Amino acid sequence: MNKLLLYITILILAVACQSKYPGVSEEYHTLLDSALVKAGGNAAELQKALAEAPADEKEGMAFLISYMPERDLTTLTADFLLENNQYAYKARREFPWCAALPDSIFLNEVLPYANISENRDRWRPDFYERFSKYVKDKDNMVDALMNIAHNIPTEVDVEYNTKRSRVDISPLQAMKEHMATCSGLSILLTDAYRSVGIPSRLAGTAMWTNYKGNHTWSEVWVEGEWKFIEYYVDTLDQSWFVADAGKADPDNMLHWIYAASFKPTGLPYYAAVDAPYVADVVNLSNLPEDVRARYERMKERASGLKPYIWGHNVTQRYIDLYEKSVQNSALAEDELLANVVVLADENTSSSESRLSCRVDVQKDDEKVNFGYSPRKTDDLNHFLQFKLKKNTSYQFVVSNPEQAIEKTFAVTTGNDAQQDIQLILSK
Repeated sequence: MNKLLLYITILILAVACQSKYPGVSEEYHTLLDSALVKAGGNAAELQKALAEAPADEKEGMAFLISYMPERDLTTLTADFLLENNQYAYKARREFPWCAALPDSIFLNEVLPYANISENRDRWRPDFYERFSKYVKDKDNMVDALMNIAHNIPTEVDVEYNTKRSRVDISPLQAMKEHMATCSGLSILLTDAYRSVGIPSRLAGTAMWTNYKGNHTWSEVWVEGEWKFIEYYVDTLDQSWFVADAGKADPDNMLHWIYAASFKPTGLPYYAAVDAPYVADVVNLSNLPEDVRARYERMKERASGLKPYIWGHNVTQRYIDLYEKSVQNSALAEDELLANVVVLADENTSSSESRLSCRVDVQKDDEKVNFGYSPRKTDDLNHFLQFKLKKNTSYQFVVSNPEQAIEKTFAVTTGNDAQQDIQLILSK
């Protein structure tokens, strides 16, 4: 009898465990437990969303609830989440490029209802109706996404304007105001892509290395790799900002290029407009006075703030894009390609001698260009490249405040199409 009671008890417990989140993979159970606790009084809405999600959409609902920011756990309704899932999975069933996506890409770059800190609009039904007509006759994702890019300004009637109500303006608010800046325009474009099952995410930087500001744009996942595109489209991986992005400092988080992620990555998306905690990773003493004042104010506001927008460091990809564009662009008859490296000593064959420094190129005290030299961890065939005039005298100013480096080199270019320039600090 005791054995029978024990067996029945074990069976009841097993059934209870299995029915806690019916139809949901066990990998989400602990995450869901934690999310429901954080949701407090809104937990019933999340439980309703999970219970009412169709069987083939439950993983998506579990994913969203497991990883959504706490601000959303306490406010989003079941109706909001169910509608979002319904239209995301509708796109997955309808469009072949979405049906072919790996689950991980669909869940993180198609399914999410928001990008960064914008208001949580119910944009999916409207955007599906608006943008599905641009892709229904397209056989591949590239044609589909380019057709949306060419038509979105007219479709949503939103133009660039700094008079918008907020930087991270939500899509429906931007359409109401008919204006947005780069963050809002990128949110519009990314949501348009997601509405028809095209994986998309925001990317951007908190500050360019020339300290002329920041920027946000969109990325799309095409044939297994990420490419960037803008609201005012040129084409994939081409835009005015490539030179600025390509001069990002890989050793300074303020200047990194970030791509946003709904699922936590362990790295905050420091390009977010409401991410004053970026000041915590910035050496303020090295910034220009006006920029330093801005980040000192941000740091004051950052007390107790926890990151909830996550990201990936994609800096190197943009550096590589820029360097490829320099290499592939035609040289004028009087130009050469300079391959620059900064070295601590004359041991030029060892990567250990390489130093990552800012290199400013000047001619007659006028700035020509700048960039960041390769690090110890970079391939020995990797160089900082500049297009320069042949048979011309330049000043190369090498600096690294963290290592108290500040040195100027006089360099005269030759007459060949390429020239290696080694800036050796020990000389």
